[in-house]
Amino acid sequence: MTETGPEKSATRQRGVNRVVMAVRDLDAGRSFYERLLGCTFHHGDDEEAARFGVRVLFSWDGGVELVAPIVGADSYIEAIIAEKGEGLIGVVWAVDDADAAKAAAEEMGVGSFFTLDYSRAQIDEHLQGRFRRYYEHFLAGGDSPLGTASVLVGEFDVSE
Repeated sequence: MTETGPEKSATRQRGVNRVVMAVRDLDAGRSFYERLLGCTFHHGDDEEAARFGVRVLFSWDGGVELVAPIVGADSYIEAIIAEKGEGLIGVVWAVDDADAAKAAAEEMGVGSFFTLDYSRAQIDEHLQGRFRRYYEHFLAGGDSPLGTASVLVGEFDVSE
């Protein structure tokens, strides 16, 4: 058996930034998770999310992102909920170097289909100024061990 560890990786994983939960109704999902976890949710960039046919809420204190389909929009979340129901659909890992993690994924046959790189103004407006850097890649699992889950790798440097 060969041991592998961070020294063999393209980047160092810093932990789970958040899990992604699919919900049919964003307000009902918010109410449920606030009551369950005692956390607070904030709106993200509604315009950016709408490009994917979804609405999102983030709970930084709970480590949860809620994603709901926009009624009448072509949304991958709508298809996931129709097939599997509501619940856990993805994970976002914080890494030291998102580009290195993306490159490593590509070397293993896992592509990336979207990159989000917020400016300071966008961080202030959509993420309550919580971060100095907010940069993430959306990976496409396909036939890899990532499977059908939404998996993101990103750099999330918290403001002090």
